[in-house]
Amino acid sequence: MPKRAVFIDRDGTLSEEVGYLNHASRFRLLPRSAEAIRLLNEAGVPAVVVTNQAGVARGYFPEERILEVHERMKKLLAEGGARLDGVYYCPHHPTAGVPPYRCDCNCRKPKPGLIEKAVDELDLQAEGSYMIGDKFSDVQLGHLMKCSGILVKTGYGLGEWEYNRQDFDFEPEYVAEDLLDAVQWLLQDMKAD
Repeated sequence: MPKRAVFIDRDGTLSEEVGYLNHASRFRLLPRSAEAIRLLNEAGVPAVVVTNQAGVARGYFPEERILEVHERMKKLLAEGGARLDGVYYCPHHPTAGVPPYRCDCNCRKPKPGLIEKAVDELDLQAEGSYMIGDKFSDVQLGHLMKCSGILVKTGYGLGEWEYNRQDFDFEPEYVAEDLLDAVQWLLQDMKAD
């Protein structure tokens, strides 16, 4: 039977926002991120990263660099006693670069492709799951997939919330200080169901 999951943006949510991440050594987990993922692991809730990585389409780095960064991400999480159930990324951009990376794909958030692929490959259910990110586009993706959308104030989140929320079509289900706060809230929310 498909399980509810937590879909998590990478840069600015799980890890520091450093712009286009062109070297694995620049990847750093945000404080308390490993603890947040560990809590999900202990609760038996799948934790899945979904991330836009248009640096490939823009020609800033090859696609292999994303895989190197994700290996470092998994290693750092493992050092904190945490593991991800899946990692999905979109290397495309609709107007930058050259084909095949320059395309109007279905996987660039807030479009649903990354979550749809994770749902299919990992036997998950989107409806009733959670989408956590530092941009309103992450919350929009959650809304589209019938997930609860959580905005974190790390990365771009504080600016999104303080300066742009008047432009949001709807409010996030929760606004969290960081990933751990978001996970603690959603675990309580799951218990209430």
